[in-house]
Formats: sequence, structure tokens, C-alpha cells
Amino acid sequence: MTSQKNTQIIRWTVILSSFIIVALILWNTYDFFQKFKHEERAKMEILAKAYERFSSANLNTDISLEAKIIGNNHNIPMIITNEKDSITEWANLDSVKVKKKGYLAKQLFIMKSQNKPINVSYKGESLKQYIFYRDSDLLTKLKYYPIALILILFLFASVIYLFFKSNKVAEQNKLWTGMAKETAHQIGTPLSSLLGWIEILRLENTNENTIKEIENDVHRLNTIAERFSKIGSIPELKEQNVVAATSASFDYLKLRSSKQVIFKFDSSKKEIYAKINLQLFSWVIENLVKNAIDAMEGKGKIALAITENEKNVTITITDTGKGIPKHLQHEIFTPGFTTKKRGWGLGLSLAKRIIEDYHNGKITVLKSEIGKGTTFSITLKK
Repeated sequence: MTSQKNTQIIRWTVILSSFIIVALILWNTYDFFQKFKHEERAKMEILAKAYERFSSANLNTDISLEAKIIGNNHNIPMIITNEKDSITEWANLDSVKVKKKGYLAKQLFIMKSQNKPINVSYKGESLKQYIFYRDSDLLTKLKYYPIALILILFLFASVIYLFFKSNKVAEQNKLWTGMAKETAHQIGTPLSSLLGWIEILRLENTNENTIKEIENDVHRLNTIAERFSKIGSIPELKEQNVVAATSASFDYLKLRSSKQVIFKFDSSKKEIYAKINLQLFSWVIENLVKNAIDAMEGKGKIALAITENEKNVTITITDTGKGIPKHLQHEIFTPGFTTKKRGWGLGLSLAKRIIEDYHNGKITVLKSEIGKGTTFSITLKK
């Protein structure tokens, strides 16, 4: 508990410190922007004075300094207008775009929106001109720097978040794997005892059919234990008859389901081979068939069909249940997602992982209609 509390304190300290650092950087950037903007304004006011003296000078006046000031403006875009708002001169604008109609008028509009004009009086103040200017390219880039900084910090924070999240998921997966393997180990002890009791029942001349059904259930428990023991490790794939493996799981559930559910099994061949892990593959089939039974609420029809081509084996499971809404069809494979009142929402996500991660296949909702039913499709590579 103390360790968790310390972790929370450290986490919030880091987050708060990050916000303070970002706030300080943004404030300093804003302060620098304002100072730079004031400096540009001062430069333009000096330039205006130079224009004023240049325009009012006579032949004997030394205007070399004014000419130098005017000539040194290479980075601040500007437009000079007369009293009638007609453009008389411009500088530091795109020489190609200037030739296009409306470009100067558009630039003048931008300049008016960014900065107040500077008056230039000459000929005894009888004539006036106005200098309009907009922020230099450097100042414009500086304006967008905080946005770029925030985006970089956001991406950095996202990477950190995903890193911690992946670590947390890895820890959870490790925990679930450990629990699954421990469950398999715990199931093994009573299974051994049950096998001994079956032999005792035979010695007592118990009905062989009864013993056979008990053996089937014990075998089923042993299969479940093997499945749990394989969680978290890479399963071994072997060339197996997919028809026989699918039929065994299908028939097992058929015998233990309501008589109001009609089961139909169809295959293009008696033997179709693909590389599968028998225990995990049968788990997928059972999950899908159980979901179909639940969707029909114990009454309806389940049809399983197996087909093949040169590259793939395709298994389709169709029920006549309530169907899946279209907006939920991509979410049903998400761990924890369930529409049932009771359930963990792990069956379909586990099925997807087994088929796609372990068997390099694909499982999808082929089609689904509300009130008519759903068809799941499993594709395995040969």
C-alpha cells in the first residue's frame, strides 16, 4: 500500500513539474515574441522617419544615412499607400506573386489587421503617406513555436503513456498466465483421483455406458487443463484433420445441449488437413458454438460447414439467434466486451487470439442480421 502511494506521489509530481516547465517555456516564448514585435515596430518607425526625410530633402541635403536605412530593410514585408489608400510602393514581398491580380490588396489587408500604420509626412506636412507592414517570417515562425512545442510534448507524453500502459498490460498478462497455469495444475490432482474411481466402478460392474460418459467428461476436464497450461506459451502446431477435430467438439456440445437446438454439420470432405493445435482449436469451436446457443436462448438451429480451396480451410458457424448490431460487430472481439448479464467477455477475444496470433488465420463476423442470426467465419492456412 505504501509502495503504491509513493508511486502515485512520484507520478503526480512528475506531471505537475512537466506542466510548470511547459508553462514557463510558453510564457518566456510569449514574452520574447512581444519584445521582438516591439523591436520590429521601432525599426519601422525609424524607417518611416528615413522615408520622411528622404522625401523632403533637396539637392544639397546629405541623405546617405536615410538611403542606407531604407536599403537595409530586407526582412519586414511592407506596403506604402497615399492618402487615398492607393498603393505607391512595396518591399520584401514575393516578386512573382506581386504580378498576380489581388495579391497586393490581400497583403495590405493582412498588414492592416496585424499592425497600426505609421504616418509619413513630407512637403511641409501637406502630403501624407502610410506605411503598413506585417510580421517578419522569423516572428511568424516564433508565433507558431508554442504550438509545435505543445504537439511535441503531447507526442512525448503519448509515448510515455503507451509505454506504461504496455507494461501494465504485460504485468496483467503475466498474472493471468500464472493463474491459468496454476488452475491447470490444481485440476490435475482431482483428475488423477477420478480416473482411479472409474476403475473401481468397472470392478463394481457399473453400467458401461455410464462409465463411458464419465470418462468423456474426465477427458473433457483433462483437455481444459491442457488448454490452461498452454496459455502464455507458443503452442505447437501439427498437421491435423480439421474435420475430425471440429466434429468432435461440435458433437460433444450437441449431446449436452437442449433438444430444442438443431445441430447440422456439413463438410466438403471427410478429411481436410491443416496445421493446428488440437486443444486450442477445439476451444475456439466450443466458444463459438456456446455463443450461438446463448444467442438463440436455447432454441434454434446451428449449422457448421467446412470447405477448402488450394490455400485455405474455411469454417463457418451460423445460428438463428438475435444477431449482432452492426456498430458492435468490431467490438465483440475486444477483451472484456460482453452483452450478457453474466460473463467476462473473454471468449471471443481469446478465440481471435488463438486463430490470428497462434494459427496465423482469421476470424470474422461474416454477416449478422438482427432477429435472424449471425455467421462467424474462421479461415486457416493449409
